[in-house]
Amino acid sequence: MNLKIPDKLFFKIGEVAKLAGVEQHVLRYWEDEFEALQPNKNQSGQRFYEKKDVELILKIQRLLYLERYTIAGAKKKLKTSGKKSTQLSLGFDRESFLDQKKEITSDLESILEFLDKD
Repeated sequence: MNLKIPDKLFFKIGEVAKLAGVEQHVLRYWEDEFEALQPNKNQSGQRFYEKKDVELILKIQRLLYLERYTIAGAKKKLKTSGKKSTQLSLGFDRESFLDQKKEITSDLESILEFLDKD
C-alpha cells in the first residue's frame, strides 16, 4: 500500500480524500480527533494540506482501515511511534558529546583570547 503522493506544495481536501480513499467529512473528523493533523486554511476557510499532512492522513487511514485500530488506539500508536523514531534517530554517545564539548570550549576560549588582543 505504498501510494505515490504527487509532488505538490499544497493539496485541497478533495484531492486528499481521493488519495486516502475516504470522504471529505472523514478528514474533517480526523482533524478534530488527531492533534497533529491541523491543515492550513486560507482566508475563506478552505483547507490546504501539505505533504506531511497527507502522509499523516495515509498513516491514520492505514491504522484505522487496514490494521483495524480504534481512534483511541490509532492516537496512542501515533504518539508512541513518533517518540520511538525520534529517540532512535538521535542516538546519544556520552563520550563523543564530552569530546565535542571540550573542543567547542577550547575554540571559544581561543576566540576570546583573539578578541582580547585588540
